[in-house]
Amino acid sequence: MSNEVWKETFEEQKVTYVLEQQGKVLIIENVPARVCRETGERLFAPEIVERLQQIVWEQRKPTRVVETPVFEFASAQGHGGAVLNSSADSSPNQGREPTR
Repeated sequence: MSNEVWKETFEEQKVTYVLEQQGKVLIIENVPARVCRETGERLFAPEIVERLQQIVWEQRKPTRVVETPVFEFASAQGHGGAVLNSSADSSPNQGREPTR
């Protein structure tokens, strides 16, 4: 058994918060969060969570509308053995276009 201590370092960042609600994808940009440098974990202060909920419930006109492709996971299998980067969901760049 190891006595190694895992240290996480958090820093203040603006992140993109993505949520699916009633079949619609909502994107909220420039949300203040504490982001772990090592894992990409994002922590939101209680007042930020309240504001996110308010934005979603208000259903006001969005700042802009984007078009995005949608893929079915099952149909993506068997395409030449391509390997997807499984760490993309936990990266600090979540919600942004993957690097190539």
